[in-house]
Amino acid sequence: MTGTPAPDQPRALDLVGIGIGPANLSLAALADGVPGGLDTAFYEQRPHFGGHEGLLADGTTPQLPFLADLVTLADPASPWSFLGFLRAHDRLFPFYAAERLHLHRAEYDAYCRWVADTLPGLHFGHQVDAVRWNPEHELLEVDFTRTGPGGEAAALGRTHARSVAVGIGTEPYVPESLRPLADAPAVPVVHSADYLRHRDLLLAAGHITVVGSGQSGAEIFLDLLRARPEGRERLHWIARTEAFAPTEHSRLGLEHFTPDYIRYVHTLPLDVREGPATRRRQLHRGADAGTLAAVHDELYRRSLHGGWPDAVLTPGVRVRTAGRVATTRVELHLEHVQQGSRSRLTTDAVVLATGYRERPLDGVLAGLDPFLRRDTAGRPRIDEDFRLVLDPSVTGAVYVQNAETHTHGAGAPGLAAWRSASILNTLTGREPYRLPHRTAFTSFGPERADAPGIPGPVRRLTPLARI
Repeated sequence: MTGTPAPDQPRALDLVGIGIGPANLSLAALADGVPGGLDTAFYEQRPHFGGHEGLLADGTTPQLPFLADLVTLADPASPWSFLGFLRAHDRLFPFYAAERLHLHRAEYDAYCRWVADTLPGLHFGHQVDAVRWNPEHELLEVDFTRTGPGGEAAALGRTHARSVAVGIGTEPYVPESLRPLADAPAVPVVHSADYLRHRDLLLAAGHITVVGSGQSGAEIFLDLLRARPEGRERLHWIARTEAFAPTEHSRLGLEHFTPDYIRYVHTLPLDVREGPATRRRQLHRGADAGTLAAVHDELYRRSLHGGWPDAVLTPGVRVRTAGRVATTRVELHLEHVQQGSRSRLTTDAVVLATGYRERPLDGVLAGLDPFLRRDTAGRPRIDEDFRLVLDPSVTGAVYVQNAETHTHGAGAPGLAAWRSASILNTLTGREPYRLPHRTAFTSFGPERADAPGIPGPVRRLTPLARI
């Protein structure tokens, strides 16, 4: 799309991507297939692609159906699909025979690495330092540092773009009460993101506590349980949730992970959007039912010859504070949420399966801060098309990926291909990817009643007055 610039005009790319995680990798893969071509560059400070390597234990799954790969839900014919990856590695027939819907984490990671290693226009070892608006050229300026093998600065660079997509991803979340312990190198308190790197150290500990009831917590507890000797497991699994419960995988429940629901959430007032109605735990958190069944099976197997395994599972408990005992042990001060009772748990190692949080945009987008429009909570406003709402004087577009849960809901990060295609349709001003007008049988709001594709005589309902 980029034409020949004027003599005093810097060459401008159509799109610059900041960060190469799964979100921007999806955007780069679909941008590669836009008819007529796009002039793009994607920058990542790490030397190579990396997902959640710390969770790649044998047999773990990311709760991701293979159809929800980087591109398929927008372009099933894309060469960068998961099926394309299987074909390139002569694994289509084994996958067909396996009759699998959900992927192993290691397999999805290998697929993403294959795309990252093969797709043109990706620049690893490039740290983006600043993004600014240049009113003279009416372009976005992106400053970066190219780093050497050891992470040292090797060269500085600048590129210009009409649009920027920020996909800097998430970062491990450590509760405030446990942060001092996690930051102390001598104390064996690790986040699940680093589990594999510390697995041998953890297994050598006398007693291990896992905190968190999501998929990562369930997988790690199961892996530790299987690796410990029978009768001497010495494991404790605690969580704030009132039960070790599975995520919602019913067919109508999964319609909360469709574009229809994402668009619906974006129309809600801020207080409603962030209320419990759009954050139902069973839709967005919890563990896979199969993983929980495997935990129970393993515990049951260990009880066949009498007695109970030395493993304690306690939901409904929060960690109030934590401290060290001597130099190598940890004491967790617990509170039972329903009973209000308090207790102490002394352990030799802690795994924090406490999830991830969006990385703040303030650092990389500090140069655009004067132009940003924010909501009443001080967060950037994001329009329906995943663009930051900027001052009208800025004619360039800044898209965000995985930083929009406060505007589009917790299900938005799971729709990478659809979101990427939506961004490219908006960016190009045409429709390189035909997206469906309707994606769910459920009508989430009255205004959906006369949306395209819904048969029968229906009428638009007048919203009820607030009382």
